[in-house]
Amino acid sequence: MANRYFGTDGIRGKVGQWPLTPEFALKLGWAAGRVFARRQDALQGSGEGRSRPHVLIGKDTRLSGYMFESALEAGFAAAGVDVLLVGPLPTPGIAYLATTFRSAAGVVISASHNPFSDNGVKFFSHHGQKLADTVESEIEAMLDQPMSCEQPHALGRARRIDSAAGRYIEFCKSTMRLRGNGALSGLRIALDCAHGASYHIAPDVFRELGADVVVIGADPDGLNINDGYGSTAPQQLCAMVVAEDADVGIALDGDGDRCIMVDHEGTLVDGDQLLYAIAMDRRERGTLTMPVVGTQMSNLGLELALRNAHIEFERARVGDRYVFERLSAHEANVGGEASGHILCLDRATTGDGIVSALQVLAAMIHRAVDLKTLVAPVEKCPQVLINVPVKRGSADQLMDNKAVQASIAAEQQTLGAQGRVLLRPSGTEPLLRVMVEGVDLAAVNNSAAIIADAVRDAAANA
Repeated sequence: MANRYFGTDGIRGKVGQWPLTPEFALKLGWAAGRVFARRQDALQGSGEGRSRPHVLIGKDTRLSGYMFESALEAGFAAAGVDVLLVGPLPTPGIAYLATTFRSAAGVVISASHNPFSDNGVKFFSHHGQKLADTVESEIEAMLDQPMSCEQPHALGRARRIDSAAGRYIEFCKSTMRLRGNGALSGLRIALDCAHGASYHIAPDVFRELGADVVVIGADPDGLNINDGYGSTAPQQLCAMVVAEDADVGIALDGDGDRCIMVDHEGTLVDGDQLLYAIAMDRRERGTLTMPVVGTQMSNLGLELALRNAHIEFERARVGDRYVFERLSAHEANVGGEASGHILCLDRATTGDGIVSALQVLAAMIHRAVDLKTLVAPVEKCPQVLINVPVKRGSADQLMDNKAVQASIAAEQQTLGAQGRVLLRPSGTEPLLRVMVEGVDLAAVNNSAAIIADAVRDAAANA
């Protein structure tokens, strides 16, 4: 059964609209607290050595974060779970600290790259990884139970952790593994923090590693997160790199788990290209474990470039949790998405924008080339997307339609190894998305139109 609240990246929505209300956050804290306490009891038993479970709560810079932080704290306390509050901190920082503090879980209040009017809650396990589906289902089941309160002597406590930012900064620096604190000496970096959770972290990381850093998007006011800044709006950064004569630009998103970059000419470099740079550097060092994992939406140019380098490539469903699943199944270490959500599992347990950027900078230094040269072998293929309106709930049936399948097979044969076809239902609208990409734009347009017509005909006759 599908979850009612949890999506691929926690619970997310408009602030003030169910379920992103203070009442729900209170109940969510209690329900999650009950589940985490029960699981810890199962591990520790009920003897004298049993410790009270605690969770770590962090947030990005949205104004609504204060409200949800307080509500979650109260819910956990009612469930008898202690709370460690770290304030604004990138999502991957919470994942890291959850492990170092031996927390039952890490909790992040954030809506990532979305506008300030959205917010959300996501959880990490005590291993610093996103919760398993089974644990999310347990929390949802507990949400259906009437909320109760522990006896006064068993209520949870809360305290602030003032060392959180410093601990995470040192962790990020440690992942570069080059020449200590002078590793980035001589580099001029333009940095965009999206007015988000990395505003007081990322500048210090790059400066303490020796770089000359110019910063934008580091003045959050609770309302300006991702507003014209960050990885979803990199235009200012592209101009800034050229104006400041920077060697490279780095754009993070609101919660710091994604990054995209800009080369010295002001040209945008997306997550597919960065993934290639990291994989090739690991391969050259002898530390790459294959396959490299992308998603169904990773550009064909990435696949072809890796193929030319004799590096195995596999596609997962869209979403970093599915990339993580495939990497874990193969015991591989590098994967990601074009959006800049990159996983380097030999450095961190989850996607981390700062850590990903450091891996690219390490590759530039190791190979003594600029970013443009580093990613040049990835020639992005033209991609055409046609959204075909369909009846709600009919997309899966249309994808299995014999005529549609025959059309897909015929066009895939025409495109050959230099192209690919993907049909994907929209997760939010009654649309079936027809995506075709390949090296020849005219062939791609033609194939996309033919398949879209087949879908329309099938929908009309359904």
